[in-house]
Amino acid sequence: MQLDEQRLRFRDAMASLSAAVNVVTTAGEAGRCGITATAVCSVTDTPPSVMVCINANSAMNPVFQGNGKLCINVLNHEQEIMARHFAGMTGVTMEERFALSGWQQGALGQPVLKGSLASLEGEISQVQTIGTHLVYLVEIRNITLSPQGHGLIYFKRRFHPGDDGNGSGSLKSAPRFTYRPMRKPGA
Repeated sequence: MQLDEQRLRFRDAMASLSAAVNVVTTAGEAGRCGITATAVCSVTDTPPSVMVCINANSAMNPVFQGNGKLCINVLNHEQEIMARHFAGMTGVTMEERFALSGWQQGALGQPVLKGSLASLEGEISQVQTIGTHLVYLVEIRNITLSPQGHGLIYFKRRFHPGDDGNGSGSLKSAPRFTYRPMRKPGA
């Protein structure tokens, strides 16, 4: 298998991995910007830390690094248009994105999107280049949670409203699984 074919197959495989949709924002002396990201995951709760991956070619990397802080806004199922704006899918400029209603300044001065399921503000503690992406390790300093709504999921290169746990989302819940320990042979 050639490298290009392997990369395409890898991308297709990763498109099969459901992911929460986030808008990662920053504001400070280096400027203000944001980007839609699905490559976001928790690392540890002591200290609370999250990993965010952004394409190394993104013009936003110097802004994120220059400010040294960011906010991960975990989008709810009604915020797909924000995901599209910050993914650059709508032609709306960066300033126009932040001029839309719903933005407030968080405890660390970062742009927090009202109505998000969670907003996690933190300080960038490490940045590492791995292949085509920069991996940001972020120590979380402030968390805002919303009791309303359910998630926005990216799956098979499309946005989908997530399930709120009561089966009301568009993704069907898997049947419940009950763990049963394996019996030893002859037992």
